[in-house]
Amino acid sequence: MSFPVVEKFVSINGESIKAGEPAVFIRFRQCNLACSYCDTKWANTPDCKAEMLSAEDIADYVKSTGIRNVTLTGGEPLLQNDLYSLIELLINNGNSVEIETNGSISIAEFSAKPCRPAFTLDYKLPSSGMENHMLTDNYSFLQPQDAVKFVSGSINDLEKACEIIGKYCLTDKCKVYISPVFGNIKPDEIVDFMLGKKLNGVRLQLQLHKYIWDPEKRGV
Repeated sequence: MSFPVVEKFVSINGESIKAGEPAVFIRFRQCNLACSYCDTKWANTPDCKAEMLSAEDIADYVKSTGIRNVTLTGGEPLLQNDLYSLIELLINNGNSVEIETNGSISIAEFSAKPCRPAFTLDYKLPSSGMENHMLTDNYSFLQPQDAVKFVSGSINDLEKACEIIGKYCLTDKCKVYISPVFGNIKPDEIVDFMLGKKLNGVRLQLQLHKYIWDPEKRGV
């Protein structure tokens, strides 16, 4: 089995539970959603140029970097057939594996496996245009090493995030982050909202890579 990899690189984790830590990124081709603010649209189409790499190829690359944190991203990584074979190999090699997923595909199968990765699930808020695709059944499988991320572009988005966090008691299950759509809403507006709503257990998170490097730069 080979996987279509459009990017592989070493950087710091720009967001989620290991933000600021060195990580190896493996970006897969294709996504089933089309968010209004997506910053990797170039990787989301079935005809995007990609290297076809086996699980062993990817594991060898990860080993060569000397970095143990691995982030599988996209596109949408859960669209990849036999992804568990790669996860299992990486974890058995001593890597910590995180999957960044858009929240529309079930994680139930992976949660029952012995080599379970950490998941960062997006909840696509109204401004994304993709909210109707969200699979909230996934919240039954959340564990403390997981995260749910709300990328917010407006006060309306923040109100919906607040509603979902409370409805599913997310802060009791995993880490919860609110991030701004870069350039659409100011971080201080999110802070004011969080304080006003007394969102205990929720963290503001900025996409570090967009502040360290040019926001349009790839491979970081």
